[in-house]
Amino acid sequence: MLVMPNVPSLRLNTGTSIPQVGLGVFQIPPEKTTAAVATSIERGYRSIDTARAYHNEEQVGRAIADSGLGRDEIFVTTKLWNDAHGEDSARRAFDKSLERLGLDAVDLYLVHWPVPSRNRYVETWKALEEVYDEGLARAIGVSNFQPSHLQRLLAECDVVPAVNQIELHPRFPQAELRAFHEAHGILTEAWSPLAQGELLDDAAIGGIAAAHGRTHAQVILRWHVQLGNVAIPKSVTPGRIQTNIDVFDFELSDKQMRSIGALDAGADGRIGPYPDSFGN
Repeated sequence: MLVMPNVPSLRLNTGTSIPQVGLGVFQIPPEKTTAAVATSIERGYRSIDTARAYHNEEQVGRAIADSGLGRDEIFVTTKLWNDAHGEDSARRAFDKSLERLGLDAVDLYLVHWPVPSRNRYVETWKALEEVYDEGLARAIGVSNFQPSHLQRLLAECDVVPAVNQIELHPRFPQAELRAFHEAHGILTEAWSPLAQGELLDDAAIGGIAAAHGRTHAQVILRWHVQLGNVAIPKSVTPGRIQTNIDVFDFELSDKQMRSIGALDAGADGRIGPYPDSFGN
């Protein structure tokens, strides 16, 4: 019999809450997505993160529909892709995502990238504000936005983003951006929280893992939890899906947190694209 983990939730600036660890389905092929999401739900996950660009929204929706859980028991996030910036395009893209998911509303809808060269992210955000006002997205946020992009939204729009989902892991902890978020009531959500596997053989993390009888991945995810991040690790392997969420019954010491923090490589730690140029 599976023991369900006690996953805490973090409160968004809208008043709703998001589980602190969820399943990310980036790079999971459509034909494997339904099974991965179903397994995650069986193992206690209650947050699923997808996007139009992942081409698996339909499969995510199918797994949720088949789960037998009430709609209010699953937190669903999806995202607007770069080719749909602009007020009318954004609204059409949102409606299509909702249709593919088979849902009446999503819990969180994100602008995937700012694409500043097109200079339409403010207009796009205003379309998301309409979706939020209509109750079709219970919260709206952004992904991969830098402070300059966020400052424009704060100055020119009405709704403060609930979330900024960014690349974040021990080699690229983004302390400055996290501090900006905290100052403005924006929750930090980490994509590639495990650095796409690059830290799973790190010696420093290995020593901490051995001390706790845990895996490298569990130690890194626990680091995220103690920083106050939301993390969305991706896996299709049932065993890893299980261990990735079993991180709430141990605690890293201050010394261990500092040891992991020392892995910060600054800009050299970035794995993904740079937000100011991606999508140009």
